Amino acid sequence: MVTDSPTRRRARAVGALSASAALLLSIGTGLTLAPAASAAPPGGKDVTATLFEWKFDSVAKACTDTLGPKGYGYVEVSPAEEHIQGPQWWTSYQPVSYRIAGRLGDRTSFQNMVNTCHAAGVKVVADAVINHMTAGSGTGTGGTNYTKYNYPGYYQDQDFHSCRQPITNYDDRSNVQNCELVNLADLDTGSAYVQQTIANYLSDLGSLGVDGFRIDAAKHIAATDLAAIKARTSNPNAFWVQEVIYGAGEPIQPAEYTGTGDVDEFRSGTWLKSAFSGGSIASLSNWGSGLLPSSQARTFVDNWDTERNGSTLNYKYGNTYTLANVFMLAFPYGSPNVYSGYAFSGNDDGPPGGGTVNACYSDGWNCTHAWQPVANMVGFRNAVSGTGVTNWWSDGGNAIGFGRGSKGYVAINHESYPVTQTFQTSLPAGSYCDVEHGDPTGGGCTGTTYTVGSNGTFTATVGAGDSVALYVGAPGAPSATAGAAFAVNATTVPGQNIYVVGDNAALGGWDTSKALLLSSASYPVWKLNVTMPAGTAFQYKYLRKEADGSVTWESGANRTATVPANGMLALNDTWRN
Repeated sequence: MVTDSPTRRRARAVGALSASAALLLSIGTGLTLAPAASAAPPGGKDVTATLFEWKFDSVAKACTDTLGPKGYGYVEVSPAEEHIQGPQWWTSYQPVSYRIAGRLGDRTSFQNMVNTCHAAGVKVVADAVINHMTAGSGTGTGGTNYTKYNYPGYYQDQDFHSCRQPITNYDDRSNVQNCELVNLADLDTGSAYVQQTIANYLSDLGSLGVDGFRIDAAKHIAATDLAAIKARTSNPNAFWVQEVIYGAGEPIQPAEYTGTGDVDEFRSGTWLKSAFSGGSIASLSNWGSGLLPSSQARTFVDNWDTERNGSTLNYKYGNTYTLANVFMLAFPYGSPNVYSGYAFSGNDDGPPGGGTVNACYSDGWNCTHAWQPVANMVGFRNAVSGTGVTNWWSDGGNAIGFGRGSKGYVAINHESYPVTQTFQTSLPAGSYCDVEHGDPTGGGCTGTTYTVGSNGTFTATVGAGDSVALYVGAPGAPSATAGAAFAVNATTVPGQNIYVVGDNAALGGWDTSKALLLSSASYPVWKLNVTMPAGTAFQYKYLRKEADGSVTWESGANRTATVPANGMLALNDTWRN
């Protein structure tokens, strides 16, 4: 298992890289947060989606369109505070005031977002930057004039720690908690005035309906100070999740902060990278062992810091990244946080369009939270809540399968070739929708189904870099939902699979990593039913993937079709060489 090395953490916090890169790695080093036991009732929905740098209006739409319907319990939003100007993402992590006046929206849009998400059944967690202010002077996004140690209406020179030097020694508790994170003015959080000022801000967000908080850079604030701040808020029982990066042998440890709330377990992400990138996923049978207690850990595959500094996987890893998210959501350790950011080529890259998401899979927005294999695992997790791991299977390398009691079963293949296996489960006999390739709809399924026999077994061929997930409550009877029934005659050799991809989200938005696998059960005809709204006009093509993941497109122009007013459109195509 790989952990966050002291060298990497010092580079992140001290600014051993360029100043801008250090800001990106340190100012926002927190994760996202997951519901604590006090915030989520037993059996409640415990998955968070972090919509990083999304405008509040766009978050509201996502709650209605995706997060609520898919069963997410929480959405984490980026800091609402007025901050320094600039297009870089990390400007959000240099507060100028506690007014809601940042690039992501004003107070009205924030309030509307909270109300809309609540109406969709999704709680809201606000990322709160309370350790520090800025590194310089200027005019904030809301028009406030400030200098490094003077923020009108909030703080003056006496409200900051006397150590006016950057952090240099992570083996020294005082240096880490009293000196400046990459030259950012460090608030004296031991001061009663500072504590109350921060508490007033959190209480104000609470008055708008915010359900919990992610505490940025919590490691740089004494745990006793955080407890005092929380006690001063209007709701001391609100859910908190705190950013505390583990460092072997360091005096400040994540366990110190569990008395105040949950903690982002950074080691969960580095462990997943080790297993999925160079290691063996068979080693994940004890994932979480030796880390924070499950009830106080928020797990994640990546966040905005780690995706850029290389300590975890990120979207650039393709199906490896997808499978890591599937595993995290399937395994009963911690409360999962699905990170949903945007494409970047430079470490400082800010949100496309200033944070406006016109549509998923466009303008660089990744929308990981909406990917079918990820989003449908949220429903899986909700359905299997309260169960442990059963029927663990592995090939000793990079193909695994495991059950969640008698409620669900998942198989994950990270080998470079398809794996055919008869899986032993504890599921009741019946027909099940494979939610990795179809959506459960009422009494049916829009994609592949599997039959579990009276002995609890089912047989499946899991493609290279693919997964299968079944759960009670997702039956496999055919669905009469509108859409397209794809069927293409295509000859292949062992190790090859046929996929379809097209110009809308249901068909992967022309992204080959999101192309839909067709079933070979009727070989040489490959089939898949895809749900789309009646009347949808769409373009599509078929592609072939090799065992190594390489892609070959069929020849010719894009195919076109329109979903009928009722039922499924039957498409009978032939692969074009």
